[in-house]
Amino acid sequence: MSLMDLINKKSLLPNDSEALEGRDEEIEVPDVHFLNGTPLKAPFPEGLSQAIFGMGCFWGVEKKFWQLEGVYTTAVGYSGGQTKNPTYREVCTGMTGHNEVVLVVFDPTVIPYKNLLKTFWEDHDPTQGMQQGNDVGTQYRSGAYCFNEEQKKDFLETQKEYQSNLSAKGYGLITTEIKDAGPFYYAEHYHQQYLAKNPDGYCGVDGTGVELT
Repeated sequence: MSLMDLINKKSLLPNDSEALEGRDEEIEVPDVHFLNGTPLKAPFPEGLSQAIFGMGCFWGVEKKFWQLEGVYTTAVGYSGGQTKNPTYREVCTGMTGHNEVVLVVFDPTVIPYKNLLKTFWEDHDPTQGMQQGNDVGTQYRSGAYCFNEEQKKDFLETQKEYQSNLSAKGYGLITTEIKDAGPFYYAEHYHQQYLAKNPDGYCGVDGTGVELT
């Protein structure tokens, strides 16, 4: 198989019959966030909301969100596909259908979902299809996974606005996947808050320079 054939194959989502089966056992993760000591898993305090975003390599994406005031905790993982409790190695094969995503638990009275969407749109390129920069494959696709109709409404409103702003700067159509939030599978412990543990580590996430007004 040529390099181009491999790249093309990694850019195709598997159907249900092709996807890896996975396992019942959950991936073990730390109990608390490396930086702020908040829980990585539910139950979370009453009044908090959740969001899931895919913007490319989840190491850099998680850092974008943990820096925001009003964000209670963050975790990296996999969502949007078929395989149950996948490993990182399995996701990298392209045969799980999953995206590398970040779970953001936030206080909507401090930072509304629309403010999270501003970070989402501005801090990656949502027009690149099944890649982000040099990272190519279905696991790097732009995606928003909504927990309720209000989140979906906010997403669609800001998508329309951001598409107009992108088009004015010569960018193509937004390719972001929008779905109802399904299972979020936590990534392995060494991926959690990776750039806090490895400040000089790889971060392949970058925006277009176009703002969401």
